[in-house]
Amino acid sequence: MADPRIIDVELDERTILWRSADVEQERRIAIFDLLEGNYFAPQREHDDGYKGPYRIKLRVEEGRLALDMFREDHSHLETLVLALGRFQRPIREYFAICDSYYQAIRNASPQQIETIDMARRGIHNDAAELLKERLSGKVEVDFDTARRLFTLICVLHIKG
Repeated sequence: MADPRIIDVELDERTILWRSADVEQERRIAIFDLLEGNYFAPQREHDDGYKGPYRIKLRVEEGRLALDMFREDHSHLETLVLALGRFQRPIREYFAICDSYYQAIRNASPQQIETIDMARRGIHNDAAELLKERLSGKVEVDFDTARRLFTLICVLHIKG
């Protein structure tokens, strides 16, 4: 019986050199929300017909995203590797707007915060659509799953 969802997500902590309390909070929320509700359906047929649920591990190696997929029992299914070149600009823009947002929360008016948050959501939404496009034919995900995965990809890119 198919169960196309992620039940556990792990980030390769060796990739992450530093993260602020704000970024750590974003990571926790993204993982919590992802596990609460997601759609994740690898398109490759597995010999045993396995169709979920999945455990995943995200890591960055040599400028590529490696997405390790495991069965519920932790046995490895496959590793999907995506070039991250097309994500460099959205990741930079997302970091910049998040920095502005965190500063605004401390100092700006509610209207200024809302304006920055709308811009942040726009960048995040565009990046989620790009991720869905890049995963097309490999893993089918819904929009919310793509948004949360993009947040986690950003966390993997923090260099301090």
